[in-house]
Amino acid sequence: MARSRPPRTHRYSTQFKATAVRLSELRDVRVQDVAEALDIHPFMLSRWRKHAREGLIVTKGVKLDTETSAELKRLRELERKYKLLKEEHELLKKAIRFASDQKRKSSTSSK
Repeated sequence: MARSRPPRTHRYSTQFKATAVRLSELRDVRVQDVAEALDIHPFMLSRWRKHAREGLIVTKGVKLDTETSAELKRLRELERKYKLLKEEHELLKKAIRFASDQKRKSSTSSK
């Protein structure tokens, strides 16, 4: 009879954990997004963040490489532009509705 093995668990390096925590601490970055990008469960990242607060994982001195920093900066800029476009779109929809209502009222009153 074959012996069943326990499921393999992946061991992440302390450097990987510290970098993940640093990424999740950046302004306008969600834990969920970082976890998804790194292909880890959000709970695991939250646990690492807790360990960092407790001093079990040292994040001080962990530098994010320039490519990662540039990508995050670009992502934040795109999210800002997207938010602005959504607001503009909503405003245009309201303006179209208002203009349609005005046109309808004027055509009704001229009869």
